[in-house]
Amino acid sequence: MGIQAEYKTVLNYAEAKYEEKKSRFIASVKPVAGEEEAVDFINQLKTRYWDATHNVYAYCINGDSIIRRFSDDGEPSGTAGLPVLEVINKNELMDVVVVVTRYFGGTLLGASGLVRAYGKAAMMGIGAAGMGKKVLCEEIRIVLEYPVFGKLQNYIASQGYRVRDINYAQDIVMTVLVPVNEKDGFIKYVNNATNGEALVETGEKEYVVLALNNP
Repeated sequence: MGIQAEYKTVLNYAEAKYEEKKSRFIASVKPVAGEEEAVDFINQLKTRYWDATHNVYAYCINGDSIIRRFSDDGEPSGTAGLPVLEVINKNELMDVVVVVTRYFGGTLLGASGLVRAYGKAAMMGIGAAGMGKKVLCEEIRIVLEYPVFGKLQNYIASQGYRVRDINYAQDIVMTVLVPVNEKDGFIKYVNNATNGEALVETGEKEYVVLALNNP
């Protein structure tokens, strides 16, 4: 599949609770870096809620290929884990795991009722976790003189780029994380703003997590 420059994920660990006909549903949502972390989280929740009727889960992991897994954990096939996974897919989320724990309340919900209940719980959990995006950025190191620093600093702030560090020495040395798709334009701006006198070096690439309403 190759490396994606940007994709959606969740921002934080969160829980959401929901009740339907006396059955209690607890959705636990977490951003994860890989499948092993997702499985560890699932096992932690199974231990925490050992007395629950079901611990249903689904996850989607980005990588060389996209990994999608789900489990109904004893619920009728297709009524629990799949609806949770469909909520993840509908929101185009990756690097996320969702566990929906159910304590049975004594009233059967039926297949359609289970699908709705697990889907609603998953959506509530994801809403509580908050959605964001992972953006592949490149580290740009800039050495420049003080007179042009203010102009460059304002530009960086206006574009929403993340400044990793600034060192105030004889010259200013700053490191900025710039989305790979915007790197060439950024370097061009720096060269124009400093009349080509700034020293610009590129470094490692890494993903930066941003809220969806960020620039």
